[in-house]
Amino acid sequence: MIDETKLPVVNSFNEWDPLEEIIVGRVEYACVPQWHATLKATMPANQWHYFQQNGGQYISDKLLEAAAQELDGLTAVLQSEGIVVQRPAAIDWGVPFSTPDFAQPCGLYAAMPRDFLLVIGNEVIESPMAWRSRYFEFKAYRPLLKRYFHQGAKWTTAPKPELTEALYKPTFNPACSEFVITEFEPVFDAADFMRCGRDIFCQKSQVTNQFGIDWLQRHLGEAYRIHILDFNDPKAMHIDATFVPLAPGRLLLNEPSNAALPPMFDSWEILYPPPTTLPADHQLYFSSNRVSVNILSLDEERVIVEAQETPLITFLADHGFKPIPVPFRNFMSLGGAFHCATCDIRRSGTLQSYF
Repeated sequence: MIDETKLPVVNSFNEWDPLEEIIVGRVEYACVPQWHATLKATMPANQWHYFQQNGGQYISDKLLEAAAQELDGLTAVLQSEGIVVQRPAAIDWGVPFSTPDFAQPCGLYAAMPRDFLLVIGNEVIESPMAWRSRYFEFKAYRPLLKRYFHQGAKWTTAPKPELTEALYKPTFNPACSEFVITEFEPVFDAADFMRCGRDIFCQKSQVTNQFGIDWLQRHLGEAYRIHILDFNDPKAMHIDATFVPLAPGRLLLNEPSNAALPPMFDSWEILYPPPTTLPADHQLYFSSNRVSVNILSLDEERVIVEAQETPLITFLADHGFKPIPVPFRNFMSLGGAFHCATCDIRRSGTLQSYF
């Protein structure tokens, strides 16, 4: 019998074990990234002009102030549920930077810890992200990672990518079913992986290539099995608004068919969420309205959902969950919701196989 009171400070194997500690992101000094093929591959076409005209500038104070208030509200709710909340350092992302291979007028933000940090067991892995604007995003998390390391956690930085032109396809056409990134070097965003104990599910996307998946599988070793899913999404970037494991044997799938699921899910209950209530004119600069399903499980029953997503709240309650409504629509304009805005550091469970 495992004494879970002695579990490491970093300990998380899936998306649903009882949550004890989490990182909640920051939006201070967030910037509009410089226009690049990686944005053309992923951003809503109706927002391309916004990026082309505003790249290198700070995102509007009005939006950031509203999003920061929502993050503070989320923090208060998590703390009221008995969860320890940590925050990354506040970094000025408006400072230009360069490497020997490229230059950027600004960074992006530290709003989405789940994009960058992948927690597997007692290990935190820094992801080798494909966007140049995110090259120095690690700086916001280093104080926390140093502390976790000194408390006994494993801390790994995946191979830092060069992000030269060799990684990007010069003839990329968003109208074709192709990825903008090549296999020049391993890259991946942590948000393209969802954990179900020994089985980890991911997708190849506009920010995650096969080289990156292969690196992670070899790094994790035989204790884990990585499965690649294909949801036929030409703008694929982050799996956690499509494929959302809620509990052992229960999966929320934001997809009209389960054709992409392997037979190992045949015994699972597949739940299809109702349409979002996001108005058509709500500004989503970085994502589609599928982001409404980017929810956060506190355990196998409690789940944090955007407060105005009434049909989703009712749907989850009708299926035995306990939704906790939290306002988050301003933050959603920045490209994510509750799962993206957080990274669970410690859940009380242990490594298991659910298949």
